[in-house]
Amino acid sequence: MATRPAVRAINVGVYYGSNKVIEGVTMDMPEHEITAIIGPSGAGKSTLLRCINRLNDLIEIFRMEGEMWFGDFNLYAPDSDPTQIRYRIGMVFQRPNPFPKSIYDNIAFGPRINGFKGKMDDLVEQSLQGAALWDEVKDRLKESALSLSGGQQQRLCIARALAVEPSVILMDEPCSALDPIATLAIEELMQELKKTYSIVIVTHNMQQAGRVSDKTAFLMPDENRVAHLIEFDDTRTMFTNPSDERTEAYITGRFG
Repeated sequence: MATRPAVRAINVGVYYGSNKVIEGVTMDMPEHEITAIIGPSGAGKSTLLRCINRLNDLIEIFRMEGEMWFGDFNLYAPDSDPTQIRYRIGMVFQRPNPFPKSIYDNIAFGPRINGFKGKMDDLVEQSLQGAALWDEVKDRLKESALSLSGGQQQRLCIARALAVEPSVILMDEPCSALDPIATLAIEELMQELKKTYSIVIVTHNMQQAGRVSDKTAFLMPDENRVAHLIEFDDTRTMFTNPSDERTEAYITGRFG
């Protein structure tokens, strides 16, 4: 039985000014699964990811064609609020970016500005538990988040995203700045998180895409540097029996 999409892209095209960078991407990113977006540099992976939570709106010359849906909600409807969208669709960036505040205040920051009325201590603990970080920091909550290791900082950023209770978590190369041990911890965490959240991850690491994702989208730029969706399928199928020779060439490392 097919899983319904958490996010649906329909014929999405992206422009920066008059320069088209993505053309005609249509794909369904299922609920409670991990969707990986792969492709060579310049293939529009991060741009497509940032269309989902409207982070590209911060770029003045950005323009999107087509439709992007979050469940039954049109993310680009005229009356939609990008700030509220970003609470529902969290983001974890390539490099850990904790605020120069305490561990506790990093987690509490989003809920506070969003008007959270519950018990903040409980929410902080719950969020850190969700990011598999609580046991490591529960006696250090008033210490600076910058005192944590790189892997701990990235899990703190995941906990910070969880604290505003999103439905979808976007991850843009979340392990590229981490060592193999920290990377393994994040990958194991993703498998736990998908039980509650839907995850979309951009990664250059083919082994990582193969290990963690349920679905994979392969983007590739043409001779004019416009990115196209070459293939979108179950990860196991794509990695063992891709339908397009360009996908096979990229996955096996023959180009890109």
